[in-house]
Amino acid sequence: MLSYDFMQRALIAAVLVGITAPAVGIYLVQRRQALMGDGMGHVALTGVGLGFFFQTSPVWMAVLVCVLGAVVMELVRSRGNQRGDIALAMLFYGGMACGKMLVSMSAQAGNGSLESYLWGSILTVAPSDLLTITVLAAVVIAVTIGLRRQLFAICQDEEFAKVTGLPVRFLNLLLAVMAAVTVTVAMRVVGLLLVSALMVVPVVAAQQLTRSFAMTQAASIGLGITVAVAGVTGSYQADLPSGPTIVLLAIVVFAVLSAIAAPLARRRHRHRPAVDHGPEVCEVRLPDQQRGADDSVTSRGLAQ
Repeated sequence: MLSYDFMQRALIAAVLVGITAPAVGIYLVQRRQALMGDGMGHVALTGVGLGFFFQTSPVWMAVLVCVLGAVVMELVRSRGNQRGDIALAMLFYGGMACGKMLVSMSAQAGNGSLESYLWGSILTVAPSDLLTITVLAAVVIAVTIGLRRQLFAICQDEEFAKVTGLPVRFLNLLLAVMAAVTVTVAMRVVGLLLVSALMVVPVVAAQQLTRSFAMTQAASIGLGITVAVAGVTGSYQADLPSGPTIVLLAIVVFAVLSAIAAPLARRRHRHRPAVDHGPEVCEVRLPDQQRGADDSVTSRGLAQ
């Protein structure tokens, strides 16, 4: 398998995707924006269509369009108005429709080319694509891990982050842009329609066994690399599309870890030493036997 150049490129790309997708996805899960990657995948399809239409690199065009879409999404989210969901829905579905229209109008693209971007294909990772994926993945990893404390702060409590002096708006935009870049990094291996799953499923799978944010991030990246490499290898062996293979493996891992986590949690709870806090103290109001200033007497009592 490794004697083929395309498989070497596909495996390297799978490792990079396995790192970047959970590294960004953990912040989206923390903010309850698990489907944000799915929406960005719809918008990125317009960039792919523009790349085919103008005969340029679809990956770089997708990066440009997806970053612009991420900025618009973050501005709409920050305003928090009631029409925000409608605007985002129009942006997502309009991006898919525009992308398909541009691909259909292009003379060089057919249904096979579009399918490889939608579902991923190990055969389509060209040397130029691998160079682009490597550069973009390095930027995403540097931001998501280097600014882990700041990004965690804005995901946990934006108001507290503002009080501490963090540039909340800039960090929100930066996180949205990193998510958009991750979508374009992963689209050659996982596909635009399934990239959101690789950003979310390894994170929630890691949460079954970990308790701290740092451990969850490290475990999710490890799981992301494992399922990405295993999925690419399995797609080569069984002649299957790489994107669905990777996502289904990730879901299987999540199911296994969920089944393991439940009995482990019960065992830890069963063997946890009981802490004796002493007798509880409560207020007991006695019947009004002697009139006082407040017409009542309050005394302290012990409750077993």
